[in-house]
This record gives sequence, structure tokens and C-alpha cells, in this order.
Amino acid sequence: MSSRSARMLERALAVIPGGVNSPVRAFKAVGGSPPFIARGEGPEVVDEDGHRYLDLVGSWGALLLGHANQAVLGATMAAAARGSSFGAPTEAEVVLAEAIVERVPSIEKVRLCSSGTEATMHAIRLARGYTGRDKIIKLDGCYHGAHDAVLVQAGSGVATFAIPGSPGVPEAVAANTLVAPFNDLDAIEDLLEQHGDEVAALILEPITGNMGCIPPAEGYLQGLRDLCTSHGVVLIFDEVMTGFRVHRGCAQALYGVTPDLTTLGKIVGGGYPLAAFGGKAEIMNHLAPLGPVYQAGTLSGNPVAVAAGLATLNLLDDAVYERLERLGRALEKALQPSLNYHGCSMHRVGSMFTIYFCPESPKNFDDVKRSDLDAFSRFFLAALNTGVYLPPSQFEAAFLSAALSDEQMIRVIDGVEAAVVAAHVY
Repeated sequence: MSSRSARMLERALAVIPGGVNSPVRAFKAVGGSPPFIARGEGPEVVDEDGHRYLDLVGSWGALLLGHANQAVLGATMAAAARGSSFGAPTEAEVVLAEAIVERVPSIEKVRLCSSGTEATMHAIRLARGYTGRDKIIKLDGCYHGAHDAVLVQAGSGVATFAIPGSPGVPEAVAANTLVAPFNDLDAIEDLLEQHGDEVAALILEPITGNMGCIPPAEGYLQGLRDLCTSHGVVLIFDEVMTGFRVHRGCAQALYGVTPDLTTLGKIVGGGYPLAAFGGKAEIMNHLAPLGPVYQAGTLSGNPVAVAAGLATLNLLDDAVYERLERLGRALEKALQPSLNYHGCSMHRVGSMFTIYFCPESPKNFDDVKRSDLDAFSRFFLAALNTGVYLPPSQFEAAFLSAALSDEQMIRVIDGVEAAVVAAHVY
């Protein structure tokens, strides 16, 4: 008898391309079929067949406080009772904007939107409008949403013009995107020496999460800051994933480097469809209606999502980050002997981590692509069988939740360690 999840997948395949509304959910990279989730409870999800998993995906990093947090849930229910959407200003969006400006070092003014893809798209357009330049630089392996300007891959060589990374992206659009490896300051310097007066912005994840979790090398972010300043290039930190995850003031506060613009998502909306982009007032004032750069959205500043985001930020005190660091440190310490023995490696920043099936911790996307992807698939499926739900791709970061109890954290450690062994990597 087939499972309820399997039957739902069969129905989905008939009406949704690939049966999913975002590609990685299809489990294509790891084999098997995805469980269909019925509900979330704290640090756990329960699928349609009643199987319970400790959730290290957390809606791809959005649920720092876990599922159905009572304070967040209460705030959203109260907001929904007042109305789902107005398409007009509300006091709540002003309060959330003030909270973001107070926390994030780079942000003097901020605009709310509905997704991380929108945030990066608007930030790039704003940088182009502000500088009057067309080209941008992105880093190989950094993901900034599914819009044309950043949906490209690197060509041959250390740093080169990009080619379209997906059918449907015009070559003329991709030609304005330059690509360099992460953690390679010399490659950025070379690009700026060649094209500096044509480059509007450099956008990157300050800690990558879309080639797995890779931290910046010492001095790398400050080096980028210095190069962008000297060439008049707008430095954009894409903190859709790291924003409020690794520090109260985001990755930029953790590393002490201030970009010109910052994009936020996931945690800023408390798991609801909300994102933001902000930065220096001088740049942000180029947005309509003050300036000529157009940006709009019917659901921007949606009151229910704003209520969730504000409730989440209000709960993120020092104690939450101290607990998350303690949980992450315990995980890393417990797993290290097994990882070393089985030829694996690990990167972790706070509650964000990735286990790589290669002996040396990767520094960039080329390193990650040398990982044993078949071993990762075995690892993922073995972890799922122990009740630990990890991202179904070697190229995605995993996330710990503040809702995890110490006892549940032990179960996570035991399940992940058993899965490493089961992957038979030597």
C-alpha cells in the first residue's frame, strides 16, 4: 500500500511541474520521494503519514524560533483579524522598519517587499540607477533569487563574463553580469581594474548558504569593502539567509563590515512572505516617489507578514543567540571525530552549518563541486530514516532552531552521526 505522501506526489505531478513549487523540494539530487508536510510543531515537522522529523531545514532558514511559535502565531492571528491586506500604509510597517534600522548597521532607510528574489532584484536596479552603470559582479555559487541578472553561471577561467544559467535568460542580460570565485579577492580586483567604471554593484552572500555554508576568509569582506569604495561600486550584502540568523545585527555586524545596501528575507518575516532591502539614505532616496528608480508591490508591507516579522525580531534577544551558538558548538564538537574518520568536513557559523563529503573544508564553489554527491545522497536518506530532516542537497545549508531542547539536540547529533557512518565514506 502506497503512502499518503506518495499518493499526493502522484496527484501533484499531474498539475504542478515536477510536483513541487520550488525545484529542490523534489528530492531529485538525493533520490526518493519528498514527504508532504502536514504541520510543524516547534523544532519538528510531521508528514501526511504521521512520521515526525527534527527539522533542520526550517523553511530554508526562516524559522529561527521553530514552527508555530505562540507569540508569532498570536501576532499574526490578531493582524489577520484586522484585515489581510490594504495596499496602503500602516503603523506596523513603520514600527518594523524602525526595528530593522535600529538593528542593522548599514540600513538608514528600508523598503519592504514580499520575497528575497524581489529584494535583490530591486537592490540591483537601485544600484544601477544610483550609479548610472549597467554591469554587476556576483560570485560563483552565491544565489540571489531567480531573476535574470543573477541567474547565471561562471564561464571558464578565474573570473569572466557570465553565460545564462537557465534557458529564458537572454545572453544580452547575462553579458552585464561578471562572475568571480568566492573568497578570491584578487579576482575581484582584476575585474574592477578592467571594468570598474562600468560596474554598478557587487552582490554576495557574506556567508554563503547556497553552496552550503562557507564563511568568508579573514579580511575578505573588508577587502571587498575597500575595493568597492575605491571604484565607486555599490556593495550589496545579500543577507536574505544570514539576516538575524548569525547575529542580532546580521553577518555585517558579526564581521564588522558595512555594505552600502543590504537585502533581508526569511527571518525578517518570521516565516511569512516578507523581505526587505535597505541601506544608505543617499542611495535609498533614489527610489520613487523621491527619486527616479521605480519599485512597487501590491503586497509589500503586508500587515500579517509584518506582524510575524516584528514579533520574531522582538523575541531575538542575546539569550537566543547564545543558546544557538551553544547548540551549534555542541553539534560541531560531537561530530568532528566521526567526520574526520570518514573523510568529511564541516563549516559552521552559529546555527548555520553544512557537512561536506570531501576531506578539506571548501573555500568556494569549485571546492564544493568536488564533494562526493552520491555519498551525500546516502547520508541524507539515512538521516531522514533516523528522523532528522536535512536539506536535500549538498549545496544547501542546514539550520538549527532555538526551539530545540537539549534532549532533541542529542537526537540530532546521534542521527547525523549515524547517517555519516551509513554513507560509507572512507
